[in-house]
Amino acid sequence: MRNTCTPVADSYRCMAKPIQYCKRFYRSAKLLLFQDPGDCDCNALSTRQSIQGANDSRSSLRNEEKQFENTGVQAFLFLLLFLIYLTTILGNLLIFLVVFLDSRLHTPMYLFVSILSLLELGYTAATIPKMLSNLLSEKKTISFSGCLLQIYFFHSLGATECYLLTAMAYDRYLAICQPLHYPIRMTPALCVKIAVGCWLGGLAGPVAEISLVSHLPFCGPNRIQHIFCDFPPVLSLACTDTSINVLVDFVINSCKILATFLLILSSYVQITCTVLSIPSAAGKRKAFSTCASHLTVVLIFYGSILFMY
Repeated sequence: MRNTCTPVADSYRCMAKPIQYCKRFYRSAKLLLFQDPGDCDCNALSTRQSIQGANDSRSSLRNEEKQFENTGVQAFLFLLLFLIYLTTILGNLLIFLVVFLDSRLHTPMYLFVSILSLLELGYTAATIPKMLSNLLSEKKTISFSGCLLQIYFFHSLGATECYLLTAMAYDRYLAICQPLHYPIRMTPALCVKIAVGCWLGGLAGPVAEISLVSHLPFCGPNRIQHIFCDFPPVLSLACTDTSINVLVDFVINSCKILATFLLILSSYVQITCTVLSIPSAAGKRKAFSTCASHLTVVLIFYGSILFMY
């Protein structure tokens, strides 16, 4: 016999029931709570109790003040995140529409830029809307299938962006290092094939990892120590050995990130050597200016990955 925790308001009440009930409860409900960890689990009971007697009113007052402060902070974070998200949507839509409507911008470089804008819309939509709803909701929950979908789109669109940034680096390499061959090699048909390949490769990337996670048993606790669903926090909830999942996740993501980063790096090494050999300063500035925006996006993207993982 082991304890099973049932949420009641701000505290938890434990009932003595078999561990099989605990497993069935979490697998049938399949709810992952986005709240602070440490309140309750199936092995230990942690309750928030008011101070009895004369301290009850003062404790209640402190709790109400804390709740009011937390509500104010969440409202501020919601407004800030909403404005950032709205700016992201409008900016990427504007870029896509400008490239689509202006026939002078129907070149390989701007085709990749427009695809990258659409990709950013999907990439941010995978996590930010749910984060916004959590900031407004008292119960910050997500279904198990919804959590897996969020992980899938977050990683698949992230992988697609890796491949697309690599394709853009190759485009810049051809344009600067082999300008005479650029119109012949980088044709519109080849651009479409590269873009489709980036999307297919990205969407197929996390399928194996998602499949492995979906077959794991989860018996509690059911709280994710993260602001959105991702492999490491979800794997930490499994009540079995997850070494295979960790190994598969590490190998796939390491190969994907390292391979694309090395390809981009090698392209820019050759671009830098070619630009430095240009005799005029104006020519060097013009060549570097065509790569500045792409290089900035690469540094921000891979820098964020390095910071997160």
